[in-house]
Amino acid sequence: MASSHLEDSDIFQLISDSDSDCCTDNSESDVEGSESESDIDEDQSSSSATWGPPHQRGTRSVNTYSGGAVGLKTHEAPHVNKDSTPFSVFMLYFAEIIHLLVEETNRYYHQHVDRRQDGPSPRPDVTESEMFLFLGIIIQMGHDIRDRLTDYWSTAEQFATPFYSKTMKRDRFLHILRFLHFADNRTEIDRNDDSYDRLWKIRTIFDTLNDAFEKYYNPSEHLAVDEIIVKFKGRVIFKQYIPKKHKRFGIKIFKICDAAGYTYDMKVYLGKDRTRADRDVTATHATVRDLCRRIEGVGHKLYMDNFFSSPDLFDELMTKKITCCGTVRPNRKGLPDDFRRRQFRLRKGDIRVRVRQNMTALVWKDKRDVYMLTNMHSPPAEGNFCGEHGNATKPAVVADYNKHMGYVDKADRMANSYGICRRTWKWTNKLFFHLLDLTILNSYILLSSCGAKLSHRDFRLALVRNMLELAGRGPPRPQRPRGRPPAVRSEPSRIGEVTIQHWPTSSTSKLRCRECSSRGIRRTVRTKCVRCDIGLCISGCFQEYHTKATFR
Repeated sequence: MASSHLEDSDIFQLISDSDSDCCTDNSESDVEGSESESDIDEDQSSSSATWGPPHQRGTRSVNTYSGGAVGLKTHEAPHVNKDSTPFSVFMLYFAEIIHLLVEETNRYYHQHVDRRQDGPSPRPDVTESEMFLFLGIIIQMGHDIRDRLTDYWSTAEQFATPFYSKTMKRDRFLHILRFLHFADNRTEIDRNDDSYDRLWKIRTIFDTLNDAFEKYYNPSEHLAVDEIIVKFKGRVIFKQYIPKKHKRFGIKIFKICDAAGYTYDMKVYLGKDRTRADRDVTATHATVRDLCRRIEGVGHKLYMDNFFSSPDLFDELMTKKITCCGTVRPNRKGLPDDFRRRQFRLRKGDIRVRVRQNMTALVWKDKRDVYMLTNMHSPPAEGNFCGEHGNATKPAVVADYNKHMGYVDKADRMANSYGICRRTWKWTNKLFFHLLDLTILNSYILLSSCGAKLSHRDFRLALVRNMLELAGRGPPRPQRPRGRPPAVRSEPSRIGEVTIQHWPTSSTSKLRCRECSSRGIRRTVRTKCVRCDIGLCISGCFQEYHTKATFR
């Protein structure tokens, strides 16, 4: 964030592991490629002529906050209190999603089986109890990172952990992970259509969580907007490469968070928006406006870095009773001419201020020039302000920005504290598991707002135990059927079918002998019946099975 350029002694701890990318130096401003370039306009016909020096300084009138107490909206979840279990809070957000996961996972597996000409007998459908066990294992893995997934079920002395093998068999877990799905593939629309949604595979889950985050929680007065990166190096068209971030490759998500780190709203960056290409707003302007649609009209104070800030955005949000503060790039459209041309020659501690109606633009010299834009602070005095040791005195605008701008990074650090990462996962799985960690964090913050004394780690571990207890009370786990399936018909419909002969032919896949398997013998064959498409031995099993099947 730009705060890393403000004052090292106050800010290094805030951004020690931050992923924000706000810069005050012009050489660092082009970090987002074409998107950031579209937000900067050097046209001299802007409204900069209305800016002037601050002749009168006084208390700036700011919208009074009327958003209510921070925390749980009791009218939406009256049954939740400080004694509630982590699982009951978590299910406020995830109740609908569990049903969707089970339905779409089973649908995707059946579609996969239908595409195969031959293969093993179908596995039983995933149940809700199994899905809770699966998610419980995924959450627990975040506290026990290992090199490979199979190591969790290893019986080697240095890896042995009975929890995983007792909770779910390894093959069953890998089966659910392989076919974990979030939407019906048959609903995809044409990729060349202007309304095509690149997030359609996980859009239902994303929107469901986004709505639930707003439904059950009332955020604090001060909020921050920033972007985070979900690390991913696989193939996806909207993957971002930002070299100055700690996680350089991944999926970019814009978030608005409050002081506790609660993610109140979010939006995935999917590339250039075709439907907004002709509108007279920049991409970052539209992004912040979309994120603020749930906080309008109650007097929130919003902080953002120089990737988003602009006079036009601040003016529009002010009409919705949202005051803003943030660093700004000096070549933004609408700033004073002397800011845009960088005409100032400042010494350490110098402050220059320009005022336009209720908006203040200032440049402050610390180790470098820091440009700020605000409509919630009174304009500071111009001049040189240094301490007794020669250090630049920090303006109140900068102090407030440093205090509140780190909320998104705080939420990202907490969500990733126990996150499980795998390089081989599909982008939908990677994004889903990030949303899972984010939902757990929001659930923890929601329960903490009710007065519960519980750490984030203890909340996650208690949630795993609750999931396992619920799965134990659910229906029994389905067992894989053994032996050959029952005949479809009790007798042939035509006498002529009795005389049809069955001939073995070679098969490209390894099959289990159906007759031998019913006797407990694991015998692999490479032949199958031309008519029945069932793997059987060439010897007596072939004749014996078809005699039984034909004259059953």
